[in-house]
Amino acid sequence: MVTFSVVIPTFNRKAQLIKVIEGLENQSFPKDDFEVIIISDGSTDGTNEYLTGLNSSLCIRPVFQPNQGVAATRNNGVKNATGKLILFIDDDVVPHPDLLKQHLKSHQQHGLKETVIVIGPMLNPPDHNYEPWVEWEQLMLYKQYEAMDRGDWEPTARQFYTGNCSIHFSYWQQFGGFDPEFRRAEDVELAYRMADKGAHFVWNNQAIGYHFAQRSYASWLNTPYAYGCNDVIFTQNHGQSWLVPTIMKEYGGRRALIRVANAICLDRPMISNLVQSLFFGIAKLSHRLNIKKIYIAGFSLIFNLRHYQGMSDKLGGRDKFFQLLALQTK
Repeated sequence: MVTFSVVIPTFNRKAQLIKVIEGLENQSFPKDDFEVIIISDGSTDGTNEYLTGLNSSLCIRPVFQPNQGVAATRNNGVKNATGKLILFIDDDVVPHPDLLKQHLKSHQQHGLKETVIVIGPMLNPPDHNYEPWVEWEQLMLYKQYEAMDRGDWEPTARQFYTGNCSIHFSYWQQFGGFDPEFRRAEDVELAYRMADKGAHFVWNNQAIGYHFAQRSYASWLNTPYAYGCNDVIFTQNHGQSWLVPTIMKEYGGRRALIRVANAICLDRPMISNLVQSLFFGIAKLSHRLNIKKIYIAGFSLIFNLRHYQGMSDKLGGRDKFFQLLALQTK
């Protein structure tokens, strides 16, 4: 049995996947003590042919399946794993040479306890240009990383992102893996279940992956909306009764502009689309002019509008949303 099974779901990202494999081939960790399981989720870009003909110094086991979504894909990868620890990375996260060594170091520092889950950062590669909205997303991640580095707060289930994390295989088995019902936030949903049973999340800022993210603006817009919908589903149907009340309490800490825009736009698609288009233009222009404060504020407003709209739709409309908000902010 090897120490690590590295599980990588992939879909039509052959060029990026090649970089990830190169990063794994350059690990300082012994090559005979980890395996790499790459699950192609119905790829049609030549990924399957590339994996079939791959000649690598690593133990790489490709798995091919029809498209099922990332939750089912990761689950299928773990089913084929033999390692004591499962390391999840995404197909656009290139590992630093010490990634595996650092993950193991954190597990060892905590006595290899089964309930320990290690999270590492997904940093900006020095040679990669992001789209403005993806760059904003990375900046928001960096804010969390810096807060954990300072010790402002400990990592929680809300920081469990499967782009770079490791977990004991035996612990993962206890929870049945990711819920395929969710196409977004499936990682956080699993983390909430694990947290309920005493999981301890550990932050290691040296367990570095470099995030070669590429995402269309339409895809980026869908993300906060899906998270908003899922926050309500987790609260109402998945035992996380604290989640929506917590988000409502946090609402008061949002910028006044976000709260005003939400009050005007929620459940009013024509107005909302106009506001989003306006702030998208402002954000893109300020990004081009390197006016960072305005650029960040613009994309933050759009992201929050989409997130709260997702919550509103699942709650039953703006009246229900603002009723719950009033109850939590009394």
